[in-house]
Amino acid sequence: MVNDENLNEIKEEAINEEDNMVEETLEESEVNEDIEFEQLDQKDKTESEIEGLTSQNKSLAEENKKLSNEVETLKDRLLRINAEYENFRKRTEKEKKALYTDACSDVLKYMFPVLDNLERAAAAEGNAEDLKKGIEITLKQFEDALNKLDVEEIKIEEGFDPNYHNAIMHIEDESYGKNHIVEVFQKGYKKGDKVLRFSLVKVAN
Repeated sequence: MVNDENLNEIKEEAINEEDNMVEETLEESEVNEDIEFEQLDQKDKTESEIEGLTSQNKSLAEENKKLSNEVETLKDRLLRINAEYENFRKRTEKEKKALYTDACSDVLKYMFPVLDNLERAAAAEGNAEDLKKGIEITLKQFEDALNKLDVEEIKIEEGFDPNYHNAIMHIEDESYGKNHIVEVFQKGYKKGDKVLRFSLVKVAN
């Protein structure tokens, strides 16, 4: 038979069990809420990351398009520069050939009369004295042609100068001064400061 004391104990146990169940339920609820919050937070983070990546991808796509346009612009510019350079090269080559032809024409127009006189001298009949006189006249004409072209003979009066003379022989002779040019084997010529042909000389001391 259950007395009042036992009944009270049973009631207390039931209340304690109920409280425990409520506490456990509350704890489980809090845990579930925490999990839900974590899941929501994780979902928010994932969505935020997706939005960030989407925005970054869009930005990269725009930058890539911009860079592609710049590359195409540079390619087009390079092609035009290459075409301009090729035209410039051809035009310069053509101008150089024209200059060379003009220069040759300017020189040869002074040489042709000399050639004419040499041909006349070769065809002429006469004694040695007449031939010598004809050669002297032709030489004078040739010198005049060189003068018209501003070509002058390299002088030797000031002694040996390696900038103008090429010493192919050297002698020791006290009757000559130092670097004195004793003999010219082949005359040299220059136009302005440019040497057209070095003089071949014999130098003393």
